[in-house]
Amino acid sequence: MSRVSVLWPNRGDLPWLVFATALFGGLDVLVYGLSPATTGWAGPHAALVLQLSVDVSLLFLARFPVPVACWALVVAAVMLASERLAPGLFTPVAPVAHVALPFATPAIATNLVRLPDRRLGFTLIGLLAVLGTRLWSPSWEITPLGLVNTVLPALAVLYLGARRELVATAARLAERRRLAEEMHDVVTHRLSLMVLHAGALGTSSTEPAVRAAADEIRRSGATALAELRDLVGVLRDAGEARADRQADHDAPDPATLVAEARAVGEEVTYTTTGDPERISPTVRRTAYRVVQESLTNARKHAAGAAVSVSLSYRPDGLTVRVTNDAARRPPDDALTGGGGVGLAGLTQRVELVGGTLRAGSRPGGGYQVDAILPAYVPTRGDAT
Repeated sequence: MSRVSVLWPNRGDLPWLVFATALFGGLDVLVYGLSPATTGWAGPHAALVLQLSVDVSLLFLARFPVPVACWALVVAAVMLASERLAPGLFTPVAPVAHVALPFATPAIATNLVRLPDRRLGFTLIGLLAVLGTRLWSPSWEITPLGLVNTVLPALAVLYLGARRELVATAARLAERRRLAEEMHDVVTHRLSLMVLHAGALGTSSTEPAVRAAADEIRRSGATALAELRDLVGVLRDAGEARADRQADHDAPDPATLVAEARAVGEEVTYTTTGDPERISPTVRRTAYRVVQESLTNARKHAAGAAVSVSLSYRPDGLTVRVTNDAARRPPDDALTGGGGVGLAGLTQRVELVGGTLRAGSRPGGGYQVDAILPAYVPTRGDAT
């Protein structure tokens, strides 16, 4: 790893850091060039050297923001001590512009806001603000300038960050609505045609087996249409509660998935605890999808393995757990396609209703899927 990549992990930071160093360095040279020289034992350029040391430290601001901020605090404290105890030592006796903080402080404050540890960042900004405003002796000459150099840049960064997040969220919501509209227009159209054709086939055929198959296709298509309408509504509303509007539709029962799996010879155990009626239909449909996708994955990747499905209903939500043992025989090639996007899509659906999904291999072999879902889909009011 090169030294450049160590000091500047993001190469894009280097140009603006060089620019900031040159800008504040030039400002310091201008101000102290117009001010009288310092007169103490540290020499005539002591004040300028202190300021330039902070300017040069900006080159390392992206990699070492806390040490740079601490050095700026040290320089500010030295300037304050010199002003009060030894005028002319590290600050000119009659400067052309009164300086309570290093000129580079705004650049440091804007970077401290981005620290992962927000508490540490705000603490350092607060210390800089105290020294810059001289709260123990406020004045119109010093206090406003201290706020402008510390608090104002930090607030500006917070505002711009919140605005960017709001714009990004609005873009995501617009994309969800667009996807919902496309799903409604394209998929619903095809499913409706399938249901109509199946109904016509069941009516026109005289063979009992064909009529039964057509009726099964029609009922499955109708169920898929209802679930698709629900999913489209969740996407369109982007996380808002829809339980009241969907109360007229029954949520599918995961027990039917277990029965279907057992009917084709799969070994599946099924347990439930609690009252499902406490959970909104939208959330129960999501739980149904978790079980469905998990059984499908077990069928594809763990042929012949024993599968366990459990649902625990609580007043505040439900937990879904699906586990399977290691495969007992090679997978069926006809079932192993699909691109591996099922769990990714399932994760998004779970997150849309305010839940979390975890999936991974078990220590002793096999696979486990856990979903924790709320009792109802949180609204914006609940979030606040």
